[in-house]
Amino acid sequence: MARSRSEYVCQNCGHRAPRYVGRCPACESWNSLVEEAIAPTAKTAIATVLPSRQRRDRLAEAPPQAVAAQPLSAIADVSQQRIASGSGEFDRVLGGGLVPGSLVLIGGDPGIGKSTLLLQTATALSQQQPILYVCAEESGQQVKLRWQRIAAHRSPNQADQQFYLLPEIDLDAIVAELETLRPPVAIIDSIQALYSPALGSAPGSVAQVRECTAALMRVAKQLTITLLIVGHVTKDGAIAGPKVLEHLVDTVLYFEGDRFASHRLPRSVKNRFGASQELGIFEMVDRGLEEVGNPSALFLGSRDQATSGTATIVACEGTRPLLVELQALVSPSSYSSPRRAGTGIEYNRLLQILAVLEKRLGLPLSKFDAYVASAGGLNVAEPAADLGIAIALVASFRDRCLRPDTVLIGEIGLGGQMRPVSQVELRLKEAAKLGFQRALLPKGQERCESDLELVPVSRLVDAIGLALQEAPPSSDRS
Repeated sequence: MARSRSEYVCQNCGHRAPRYVGRCPACESWNSLVEEAIAPTAKTAIATVLPSRQRRDRLAEAPPQAVAAQPLSAIADVSQQRIASGSGEFDRVLGGGLVPGSLVLIGGDPGIGKSTLLLQTATALSQQQPILYVCAEESGQQVKLRWQRIAAHRSPNQADQQFYLLPEIDLDAIVAELETLRPPVAIIDSIQALYSPALGSAPGSVAQVRECTAALMRVAKQLTITLLIVGHVTKDGAIAGPKVLEHLVDTVLYFEGDRFASHRLPRSVKNRFGASQELGIFEMVDRGLEEVGNPSALFLGSRDQATSGTATIVACEGTRPLLVELQALVSPSSYSSPRRAGTGIEYNRLLQILAVLEKRLGLPLSKFDAYVASAGGLNVAEPAADLGIAIALVASFRDRCLRPDTVLIGEIGLGGQMRPVSQVELRLKEAAKLGFQRALLPKGQERCESDLELVPVSRLVDAIGLALQEAPPSSDRS
């Protein structure tokens, strides 16, 4: 019998080490290695029992396997109808609905609304087909209480008879229930709480998470079951467990949103059946998550009173254009090293724009603190927001107010030149729908059909001059 042995596995990246070390050599995280027992596989047991010559003879006598590959033209075309989740925003993030047999991994901070969204989805889907909800972290009574709060508007005669609840953490019992019930859609809440008796490690470890996900993936593909899996996140915001977990699934969604605000933003960072970086917008109310009808109004401040250092951009999240108000504050620094802070924008992008403004325009921003924030807490990472960030900083530095009917679109190069952006017509159409009348955009892209007054610019200095030439001084100076 093979001797049992153990190894140390990093709980962040899955790196394996024969002995304990305080810092993981792969991801450089401290105190993340946990000892796990290694169960000998059948192949290892055979290799231990048989001598080397007998192993060679056994492999030589093995018959060759038949080739199972087929040419692409021989594979039959199957049109699969997507499953509507009952929420237009959720379907938008998924690329048009749930694909049968796919795996969707949903991550986010605790209390952001992952379980609420999936419970609402299960309630809507159970009106037409059986749904299995595996609650590995709550009892059946606790899930029933949340369901009663979410479905309080339903009449008693619409009780969900096809909503099946399974409070279980044993992987074998869950797989057996999936094979018996065979629901079109199943929900696992959450994958870190599942436990496979075949592994000696504790629930939530790298080995357990990886093997449980792989087993569920095999069942989902064989039985064409759509699986929605909830995953915990680390303190850095990434999904806990090995990175291979995100490679196994078909779609990865992250919940975003300020915990002090009521809106919730699920974003697709990976989608094999739709566009990535697609964004859905919900509002958390007492009955759960509600869809937001006009998303751009959520990220726009009040346009009645002009304020220095504010600019409006049109950000594209996937295929959705959103108007976002950027707010900048430039003030004299009290320290030898000025402070830079960005909320909702990439920090390195802010440093790059500040360097371009100082080098190309001669603004002494190295002696001033600079703060930039996006209204509503939306994370804007695309380069098309560069022009809005730069003009908001200059407007705050000079204490000027921009015209409230102007939107700014453009990427800034390191030489101070304006670079073209994608989906310009879609951005301009959204701005015109909300009443904007003027748009500054890179030269060469003003040929787009739009009801707005298009002002093309080729250099950042020209854009700032055109944006601030009609800007009045701020009246809120103290």
